[in-house]
Amino acid sequence: MSDATLHATEQNPDDFAVQIADQIESFLVAVTEVAKGDEPDSAVPFLLLEVSQLLLAGGRLGAHEDIVPEERYEPDMGPEPDVDELRENLARLLDPIDVYSEVFDPYEPRKAPVPARISDDLTDVITDLRHGMAHYKAGRTSEALWWWQFSYFSNWGSTASAALRALQSVVAHVRLNQPLAELDGLDTDQGMGDETLEVEAGKVMAEEIGSPLGMRPLT
Repeated sequence: MSDATLHATEQNPDDFAVQIADQIESFLVAVTEVAKGDEPDSAVPFLLLEVSQLLLAGGRLGAHEDIVPEERYEPDMGPEPDVDELRENLARLLDPIDVYSEVFDPYEPRKAPVPARISDDLTDVITDLRHGMAHYKAGRTSEALWWWQFSYFSNWGSTASAALRALQSVVAHVRLNQPLAELDGLDTDQGMGDETLEVEAGKVMAEEIGSPLGMRPLT
């Protein structure tokens, strides 16, 4: 299946595979466009919307019965497309709020939060989704659905969920006129203990990030 036939008229728009592929393709295109930086004033709200919509597709995949590919072994897709430029563009665009704290498994007791980056999260998710899309465009629908479902459970579902919480938190802080704490040098090569949880966010004020990122507090 080529790009030209991805949304071919003979495909049933009510088909599960078509709907999932449409949602994933929409996310891939949208985040790539945001990363160009042409409309920085709407970047964060737009990413919040796109990640939310993607997780609807993920929820449908998660609730679906186990998908079994037709072939026993996954065909070789060749090298993965490079995402470094996309990652760097997102990091520049999101610089004031890119780093956040995340707990990977909420059911693992006493697990300390660790630093993460929204830009890393989004590019990791895109890498997983592009891999499945390559199968879909090649006509291997069951392989694509299997990969999207498997990687939803193993990686991109939790990664996108973490990014969504971070994006929603930024929007909420700005719209509710609640200052964010100063990042104070926090980066992804540092660990965070419980004693730093109120320090690592620091004094980046909502008005300092709200205007550049296209958000206004509620009046």
